[in-house]
Amino acid sequence: MRTSLTVEFAKLSDNAKLPTQGSPQAAGWDLYALEETKIERRKSSMIKTGLAVAIPEGWEGQIRCRSSLGKKGMIMPNGIGTIDSDYRGELMVLATWIGEEDFFVVQEGERIAQLLFAPVPIVTIVETDYENLGDTDRGKGGFGSSGKF
Repeated sequence: MRTSLTVEFAKLSDNAKLPTQGSPQAAGWDLYALEETKIERRKSSMIKTGLAVAIPEGWEGQIRCRSSLGKKGMIMPNGIGTIDSDYRGELMVLATWIGEEDFFVVQEGERIAQLLFAPVPIVTIVETDYENLGDTDRGKGGFGSSGKF
């Protein structure tokens, strides 16, 4: 069963486009570039969307690179951008160009990223002694310790 969520967006520019879904079952909502943006190779640039959003309390927005742009060489240097429910500034997409060309130009109106919504639980942090964390088969093993296959 799917959860229903209403999210309000405000256009900060007449040229801004509201997010759209690529298909009715798509998890992400496509974000559009407000203006042409040149991204130099191995440098990060902020791509404007011209949108502000009111994500309901208890939820977060996750901005992810579109796979079609990742295939060309555009990445988000922070992996996934988090939009907290109390943020009201312009949605921006941080992008880095790692393709073979010296730069990549994002066109005005181009779909540049996906915005997904996820619930955020109320978490209480409790300090304890290491011994109280419990034993597991994996233990202290990290960074590939669970095997390749």
